[in-house]
Amino acid sequence: MPVAVELPDLQETARARLGVTLTRRQLEAFAWFARELVEWNERSNLTAITDPAEIEVKHFVDSLSCVLAMGPQPAGRLVDIGAGAGFPGLPLKIAFPRLQVTLIEATGKKAEFCRHVVEALELDEVEVIHGRAEEVGHLAGHRQAYDWATARAVAQLPVVVEYLLPLLRLGGRAIAQKGETGPAEAHAAESALHMLGGRMAQIIPVELPRVPETRYLVIMDKIAATPAGYPRRPGVPLKRPLE
Repeated sequence: MPVAVELPDLQETARARLGVTLTRRQLEAFAWFARELVEWNERSNLTAITDPAEIEVKHFVDSLSCVLAMGPQPAGRLVDIGAGAGFPGLPLKIAFPRLQVTLIEATGKKAEFCRHVVEALELDEVEVIHGRAEEVGHLAGHRQAYDWATARAVAQLPVVVEYLLPLLRLGGRAIAQKGETGPAEAHAAESALHMLGGRMAQIIPVELPRVPETRYLVIMDKIAATPAGYPRRPGVPLKRPLE
């Protein structure tokens, strides 16, 4: 028996807090997405957040908050590193169909779920890669090819920048979604960012309904080519973060 999922506040919250207005079809897509997430999570551990009201805020609104850095009608190529069950890449694609989205996820069952959502919702120009950012960052067609690169709850920022910066074209922009440690992590990542061809651009605080702590979007610009040796081989950035 399918789980009934309603997202009564999604439209108003997205409009009031982010300036995003969703169509009826988009709202239906989000409700279906939430239901599938709950059902799949019963057999595959995709997320610790399973209450529909929390999915609405902590997955969907949180993902859509990237629009505060991307502008009101984002387009272009977006790569989402460590996408998990599809956040923030899939909510951004549902809300902004002009985005061309690549999801990179190292865990097979999570990549499988992302493919299921893409196929069921008939989302065009979405690629799901079951793999690691350290490897994809060296592949032709992906290296220095994206306008936007996102990461949410992946690793400390000095590690994340090594995943994101090699994938961005010159003039591209990275968005790291962070919790209350965001500003401190941004300071700690300055040297690594400079080494990889990036520059800190802005830190945007994000207040989510019913979430007491402030979240942050750490925004970084790609201003120079990333040296050929980065990212380092899989596992190294996490074990030996750039300083």
